[in-house]
Amino acid sequence: MLTVGDKIPAFNLKGVVSLEKGKEFKDINQSSYKGKWTVLFFWPKDFTFICPTEIAEFGKREKDFQDRNAQILGVSTDSEYVHHAWRTHHPDLKALPFPMLADIKRELSAALGVLHKDEGVALRATFIADPEGIIRHVSVNDLSVGRNVSEVLRTLDAFQTDELCPCNWQKGEETLTTKLAKAG
Repeated sequence: MLTVGDKIPAFNLKGVVSLEKGKEFKDINQSSYKGKWTVLFFWPKDFTFICPTEIAEFGKREKDFQDRNAQILGVSTDSEYVHHAWRTHHPDLKALPFPMLADIKRELSAALGVLHKDEGVALRATFIADPEGIIRHVSVNDLSVGRNVSEVLRTLDAFQTDELCPCNWQKGEETLTTKLAKAG
């Protein structure tokens, strides 16, 4: 599995970006959102139970990520047509504001090392990469437990301070760097 300090590998995937006829799909690659932080999150399968709760929550929090100059990219090993059908039929996914990428050949999932060994689908992996594409955070859950989008935002906030942040630090609180400077 790629980890902190590694670079997000090159990819070019078809993404579902809209339900509007003729504008549904777009090619997305590692340079599509150059100069932005990237939050790349994987889910195992479309048309399942836990996955839409996570995807919908990322969608609800899209503005929070935009405010932090971060682009959300959701990925699974389903095709763009399955993603489109799911968005069309699931009320919480219809107006999704970020691309759903189709890693049907499992190239990105394999390159990042997030394929489940038995199931062959992506684990619930989350990567935060800085504007240069360097991975700053990785977390991976087994298939049965969803992630916490608020924690992804908190972690992004901490990295964007470029300072020492203690346990449970929240945006707006003093960092350890600030406290050390005051004490010195």
